[in-house]
Amino acid sequence: MKLEMLIRIAGTLHFCILLASALTPFALKWNAHLALMPRLMRQMFWVYGGFIVLVIVGFGTLILTHAPDIAAGHPLGRALSGFIAAFWLARLSVQFFVFDARPYLTNWFFRCGYHGLTAVFSYFVAVFIWAALAP
Repeated sequence: MKLEMLIRIAGTLHFCILLASALTPFALKWNAHLALMPRLMRQMFWVYGGFIVLVIVGFGTLILTHAPDIAAGHPLGRALSGFIAAFWLARLSVQFFVFDARPYLTNWFFRCGYHGLTAVFSYFVAVFIWAALAP
């Protein structure tokens, strides 16, 4: 499959993972857990979450609107690809070495979602490392 098509799929997947982001507060009962925190901490938690959503929307938008340039190996496209790969590699590292999601993987839906997101994040790393390093 051509790199440009893989990049377009990745761009679309960025918008798909926003569904998981929207479900996370309910699945993890954020309201109950955050209620125990001071107001400023709750606010900061939601603001950080909002910024992460904006980054994902930005990635998806840039990827879908500039897929040919990214695939062509233009310097800015390669730089963007390297940054996106590093971002998702860092996210995967946190998932494997920091987060312990096991207590929350209580049913098939949550387990499937967790492993599906792991696969999507891995796909992002692979595609954007390729795009960053391709001639």
